[in-house]
Amino acid sequence: MITELTQGASAASSDAIFKALSDGTRRGLLEYLVREGEQSVHALTAISGVSQPMVSRHMAKLRRADLVTVRRIGRETWYTARAKGMTPVVRWMALYGALWSQRFTALEELGEPA
Repeated sequence: MITELTQGASAASSDAIFKALSDGTRRGLLEYLVREGEQSVHALTAISGVSQPMVSRHMAKLRRADLVTVRRIGRETWYTARAKGMTPVVRWMALYGALWSQRFTALEELGEPA
């Protein structure tokens, strides 16, 4: 089972997503996009507390992880959260959630008096 979860394109995609989400600023930017919809780099800079070049770097990492889409209008760059980008991580969490649930249930049964 472990080899099924740690091999292939889905595992590589999950790795990229976990790396992208490992930074609190990136998570905050993504959460903002999910809540508020498409935003410009200018708007993201205003709410993030970091410089515009840093916002652009963070957004590039989210884009490489396929968590956001990007479009340009003139000189302005706009980002949108991509919900389907989280699919590999959601699947991984569902598998491990079920596994841990089974293990916790087994531990509880061991502790119950007969």
